[in-house]
Amino acid sequence: MCQMGVNKQESGVRAEVPAQADGSAAAESAVSEEQVAEAKARAARLLLAFRHGNQLAYDSLVAECGADERTTDLVSALCWIANEGVRKAYLPEAADRVLRHMVRRADFGDRDVLTEDGAGPDAADLLEAVAAEDVASVQEIVRRTPDTTFLLGKFVLAFAMMLPDLPEPVLGEVVRELRGA
Repeated sequence: MCQMGVNKQESGVRAEVPAQADGSAAAESAVSEEQVAEAKARAARLLLAFRHGNQLAYDSLVAECGADERTTDLVSALCWIANEGVRKAYLPEAADRVLRHMVRRADFGDRDVLTEDGAGPDAADLLEAVAAEDVASVQEIVRRTPDTTFLLGKFVLAFAMMLPDLPEPVLGEVVRELRGA
């Protein structure tokens, strides 16, 4: 009887692990479906953080792997290569959808990747943290959100909702400061 191991092909089909002489499978070389799903989800979260330039989330995800500096450099290079492949294979709006789907398919731990509908509470938390000048909370929200697309979209929406109440001189001052004038 054979156990199933990871197929080296992209198809996702599992390969058989050959039985040993005593009839038992090589258990130490077998990888469970759950482990494969977890690895794919972690890789997708890492790539989302890389694609969106979210250094806090990226560093946090790499740190979870307990990687040394050489391994971190290798992971970064592989993310760059994977990002180029995703960028060339998918339209921009489809690429993130594919990666988010990979994350959501895995059934383990904290695997959430925000969607437009789910970003509201995190955007509210971010707005409150910014208003309270709570840098640690802002960093934590960004760190746990590899794909900040929807979080920042909701944050911009919140800002746009407040904009009519902002006095024109204050808005002008903020714009000048942002432009470095």
